[in-house]
Amino acid sequence: MEKTYQPQSIERQWYETWEKQGYFAPGGDGDPYCIVIPPPNVTGSLHMGHGFNNAVMDAMVRYHRMKGHDTLWQMGTDHAGIATQMVVERQLAAEGISRHDLGREAFLEKVWEWKAESGGQICDQLRRLGSSLDWSRERFTMDEGLSRAVQEAFVRLHEDGLIYRGKRLVNWDPKMHTAISDVEVENHEEKGHFWHLRYPLADGAKTADGKDYLVVATTRPETMLGDSAVAVHPEDERYSALVGKFVDLPLVGRRIPIIADDYVDPEFGTGCVKITPAHDFNDYEVGKRHNLPLINVLDQDASVLTRTQAFAYDGSRNPDWESDLPTDVAGQDRYDARKQVVQAFTDLGLMDQIDDHAMTVPRGDRSGVVIEPWLTDQWYVSTKPLAEEAIAAVEDGRIQFVPKQYDNMYFSWMRDIQDWCISRQLWWGHRIPAWYDDQGNVYVGRNEAEVRSKHNLAADLPLRQDEDVLDTWFSSGLWTFSTLGWPEQTDFLKKFHPTDLLVTGFDIIFFWVARMIMLTMHLVKDEQGQPQIPFKTVYVHGLVRDSYGQKMSKSKGNVLDPLDIIDGIDLESLVQKRTKGLMRPKDAAKIEKQTRKEFPEGIAAYGTDALRFTFCSLASTGRDIKFDMGRVEGYRNFCNKIWNATRYVLMQCEGEDCGQGAESEVELSLADRWIISRLQMAEQAVTEGLETYRLDMAAQALYEFIWNEYCDWYLELSKPVLWDEQASAAQKRGTRRTLIRVLETTLRLAHPLMPFITEEIWQKIKPLAGVSGETIMLVPYPKADESKIDHAAISDIEWLQAVILGVRNIRGEMNISPAKKLPLFFLNGSADDQRRLEENRPFLLKLAALEEVTWLDSEDQAPVSATALAGQLELLVPMAGLIDKDAELARLNKEVGKLQQDIGRTEGKLGNAGFVDKAPAEVVEKERARLAELKGSLGKLQEQVQRIASL
Repeated sequence: MEKTYQPQSIERQWYETWEKQGYFAPGGDGDPYCIVIPPPNVTGSLHMGHGFNNAVMDAMVRYHRMKGHDTLWQMGTDHAGIATQMVVERQLAAEGISRHDLGREAFLEKVWEWKAESGGQICDQLRRLGSSLDWSRERFTMDEGLSRAVQEAFVRLHEDGLIYRGKRLVNWDPKMHTAISDVEVENHEEKGHFWHLRYPLADGAKTADGKDYLVVATTRPETMLGDSAVAVHPEDERYSALVGKFVDLPLVGRRIPIIADDYVDPEFGTGCVKITPAHDFNDYEVGKRHNLPLINVLDQDASVLTRTQAFAYDGSRNPDWESDLPTDVAGQDRYDARKQVVQAFTDLGLMDQIDDHAMTVPRGDRSGVVIEPWLTDQWYVSTKPLAEEAIAAVEDGRIQFVPKQYDNMYFSWMRDIQDWCISRQLWWGHRIPAWYDDQGNVYVGRNEAEVRSKHNLAADLPLRQDEDVLDTWFSSGLWTFSTLGWPEQTDFLKKFHPTDLLVTGFDIIFFWVARMIMLTMHLVKDEQGQPQIPFKTVYVHGLVRDSYGQKMSKSKGNVLDPLDIIDGIDLESLVQKRTKGLMRPKDAAKIEKQTRKEFPEGIAAYGTDALRFTFCSLASTGRDIKFDMGRVEGYRNFCNKIWNATRYVLMQCEGEDCGQGAESEVELSLADRWIISRLQMAEQAVTEGLETYRLDMAAQALYEFIWNEYCDWYLELSKPVLWDEQASAAQKRGTRRTLIRVLETTLRLAHPLMPFITEEIWQKIKPLAGVSGETIMLVPYPKADESKIDHAAISDIEWLQAVILGVRNIRGEMNISPAKKLPLFFLNGSADDQRRLEENRPFLLKLAALEEVTWLDSEDQAPVSATALAGQLELLVPMAGLIDKDAELARLNKEVGKLQQDIGRTEGKLGNAGFVDKAPAEVVEKERARLAELKGSLGKLQEQVQRIASL
């Protein structure tokens, strides 16, 4: 075994072995267990969220695989419609051509070429994380099988009356020329203005204070061209007499009504709100309530429409208003039109005032341009009928959120659900299976032949397929069952669906989790014809933030790449990586300075296991994760600790009789019985953590057992037996067997969280431990045996630890060398203390570095000593030649002060009638016993203070 732990030398080779041998495929004899990976974008690269998410999933998958379950972790990637199309369009732009130059089919060929060459990056990165996905079943949302599933789902939903085409307001990206979902909109705080515009009252009407106009405030003056009304609050007495009257809309001359609606906040601004139903989501709802006309004034580029364009965009609308469009803004970009509108209001004396205003601006997460609410024809899923069954599945416990608090978030969204826009104006994606004739009639079917047959259409009737594609959330909404072969009733679908667990972030509960539940329960039925759920448990984790709690982002310069933590990166490369692509030099300079301060030597190579264990240690359910590099370093040291402990075990056991044979006589020492007992308790704690999705607790239990109990204590306790010439062969054999067996079991216990180092070491020690198997991945997960818990041994070792730590504390506080052998006196101990001394004298002498231990029968025999306590037992280290009197008095007085504080707190609790009367009797009695013990300890320390002070 190599002298030092080098993760880079073992990780890649073990992953390649696992994958090559097919260990990730289902194969256990137990019940099926399935997780589907939240499909990463094919354009993506690994980020900290992926790292955390996959560490949790892999821990659960490896745990269930070792428990013998027939385990499938389904792999797949998402085609990422907008992101992928943008990547390929940029490449084409670099060649001086556009997708329109190529045409749809040739462009799609280019996308598939890109996917084949560059689309697998994130898959390779997932391998670096140790993710034990079944790569043999890897799926892609645009592969043939999933495309068929998407098509089938669309047709069935349409046949059931749950998909329709309609004109509604959507988030429109003027650069990409497509509708986008809310999750693809990023809200930015930016500086802007409030323009206060005067709208003249019609027919000589006046306000209560005698004005002949109303003032409305807007952050988007150009949209006033499409105003349909001015709204006031129904109970606003300033304007109640004007409700039902009109204003003359400036610039376009259109007369629009004054309406009353609760949407208006009378305390905000003037209490008058311009209503533009075709360009604002809130106004759209007001417009529906009041049957206002939807007047769209922008085209797909967010430029102001000309008369011809306006009429062409909606031939069903009364065209009278189009003649009123100001000719000087028609065809202009929205921001140029804004300047013109503002100038026109100023010139007409209708600009009341202009205020600076901090505002939230929606921008496309891919294009970066400001998103427009835009009225356009799209395909929608009618979600309210689907939501009812989906809500019931969580209410009755068929689906459980962990932590449960996310039930409420889910219910809140689902009970106020809006119809889902599923069409996108892209070329890359699942093309909508709908065809149109020349009269605009629409026909839905799995293919054109089916459409003609179903609707009795003539073979020569020209049909054209819808140009739009489906939202990627639609295909990923089918993920749990489409990846298993639906709509065919495959063996995998029957065995693994519904899946067991979904691991995801809270930010996509609505966009993905809820939609999966709705679509699955409508489309997939069990053998009795009842709706199937997609998964039984949804484990919701928080966001991975930096050590200060800030969200990681490129603009903040605080992004960490998991692979940089695994492999390491030098400072200059890290600076270049963090500042790449930043447009403003001052931003780059700021981030460079910040990076050089935070990582003056770059990032060391910590390996995958240290990173994964860090993620697991932070995985307390539901909370955001503050990621601290100090933790990674600490867990890299933890890996070193395991490695070095193994080298010690091998040195003691290789070539020796480890008592594995039935004929070998074995005698277990107190330390052996203790560590076996603590192992059972660790197995219980780790298993409970994994079963309850508290990976942080599982990690903590593992860390404490391995570092504190096995490495720090048991390895030291083994030396007096193994190195004592007086110890019998059976005793040595028992300790060797315990050393190797506990280590082997601990490796299996830790494997789900730390797969690489555990596999590497397990392969080295398995012959000595008397176990067999090709890989640690497929050997049984440890199961606690309570019959092996020796409580007497635990108590005796805890006593031994207390004595040793007491002596070590005296050494530390008195600045006595750990190597200097000391005499130790015991005073005021019990018969049990005396028994433990006699039985464990060799351990004490060795581990506390003592000359001798002497039992004193009375205080008169006690020399002036430094004192510590192990329960009621006094530990005395004579001070002659060892002690600084003033320093020891300071130490003892500090201990006296701490005991006095504890006594005060306990007396206060027992003096509280509420506590004494309401707490269980055994709790009160325990506090009284504790008080008595504290007072006894205080008295002894005070006597010691007096004794030293008199020297």
